[in-house]
Amino acid sequence: MLLLSRENIEQIYTMKDCLEDVEHVFREHMLGNVTTPVRTAIDHPKYGATSLYMPSYLETDDYVAVKIISIFPENHKHDIKALQSVIVLTEAKTGQHVAMMDASLLTIMRTGASSGVATKYLAKENAQSCAVLGCGAQSIGQIQAVMEVRPLTNLYLYNRTREKADKMKQTLLSLYPEWQGEITVMDDANEAVANAEIVICSTKATSPLFDGTRLRPGTHINAIGAFLPHMQEVDLTTVQNSKVVVDTLEGARHEAGDLLIPIERGEWSFEQMHAELGNILIGKKPGRENDEEITLYKSVGVAYLDTAVAKTVYERAKANGIGIEIRL
Repeated sequence: MLLLSRENIEQIYTMKDCLEDVEHVFREHMLGNVTTPVRTAIDHPKYGATSLYMPSYLETDDYVAVKIISIFPENHKHDIKALQSVIVLTEAKTGQHVAMMDASLLTIMRTGASSGVATKYLAKENAQSCAVLGCGAQSIGQIQAVMEVRPLTNLYLYNRTREKADKMKQTLLSLYPEWQGEITVMDDANEAVANAEIVICSTKATSPLFDGTRLRPGTHINAIGAFLPHMQEVDLTTVQNSKVVVDTLEGARHEAGDLLIPIERGEWSFEQMHAELGNILIGKKPGRENDEEITLYKSVGVAYLDTAVAKTVYERAKANGIGIEIRL
């Protein structure tokens, strides 16, 4: 078994690689070449935390993987990462467990890449401004992915605790020293949204982050933070006024609070949904059709993204002699 650390992965895997893997596996899923049970979520009410267990099988590539991810928001009090995860990768031909790798970085990257692929097909081609609501662990992957697919010139950062937004600004300035764009830290989410052509929602909110009437015509929204039925980042106005696309219908029916809450109230239904993202990628449904429509990509995460990225990381690590081989 090959052990791969975060540092190993950073040596050999980029956001551009991740976007390619994620777009490919979304297509594979729509072609029926992927098996992915709905993930198991275990809440830890004492700690306001969640553990997720996410298996999947890629038939074409002959790999199986399971990711275990822990989301413990209060860990910052103990100087421990809030998001921790590992992936165990298995070769489907023989059943050999060929790799175990840190998945914290890969989770951030593939969640970002999912939004990046959606942005590629759903945002206006000339979109240059992006509001980021929530500057926690996941937001950096979201920003990096959107910057790969759209020529951003303005970023508007909002976080309930302003210090996190200030810190994210410094992180971005160090990551993109040659980028000529402008980064503005905002004190009001509605103002951030009103300035943006792309909106990223990346929080654990249980009530809407902004007033949907403040969205500009032609805005695209990536809502990735509300991954449990009681969570909500976007309001009813946003959902009703948007062309709604989901990562998977099965996952959305189980976990997408942004959609399940208005459904419970009789204010929206999945019949109003436009498409799963994969259906757009294989040409069964259109992406953006004009510069005026508002598009909403609602994702809760799906395990086959992890298997797809883990496969590439493992094969590239083997080819480059990276990682530590162990015998169990």
